[in-house]
Amino acid sequence: MNLQRTLQWLLLAATAALLMFPDDSRVQKVKEHIFDPFEYLMLRHKQGKMNTDFKQSLGKVAYHAACHQRVQNVGQKTRELLALIPGSEIQIIERCSGHDGTYAVKKEYHEASMKIARPVVNRVKQAQADHYGSDCPMAGNHIAHGLKDGSEAEHPLALLRKAYGI
Repeated sequence: MNLQRTLQWLLLAATAALLMFPDDSRVQKVKEHIFDPFEYLMLRHKQGKMNTDFKQSLGKVAYHAACHQRVQNVGQKTRELLALIPGSEIQIIERCSGHDGTYAVKKEYHEASMKIARPVVNRVKQAQADHYGSDCPMAGNHIAHGLKDGSEAEHPLALLRKAYGI
């Protein structure tokens, strides 16, 4: 299969896997055609091609900026897009969630990972938000685990779906 001819672009909800193979030219070729979903949606918005007819406010959202987005220089596209939703207040948390791939699930590191997560968990608690989550599903689950209140993190794509009333 000729990637150059068949692959125009691809959206991935968790693009961190691309960081695992920095020296593989085949992975780098695919990487050139991959967008973070909110990076893509903000490009569409700037082109005037995104539907911003949101049906529902999200209220206050405590949003954890995923570490892989900072490393990949995606920027704050998720926060920017969620801020377009009328009546929504987005509080960004730019700090390590303590998950780091498999670090948090290994017995010998779990306690340390929860200590690292504590400032993020405290920020979510202090926000008293209607919703909280992260672009990184593992980070969102780790934050929910730290809250110990039975709540669940919501991925920003799920929040966008709610805003559209879907």
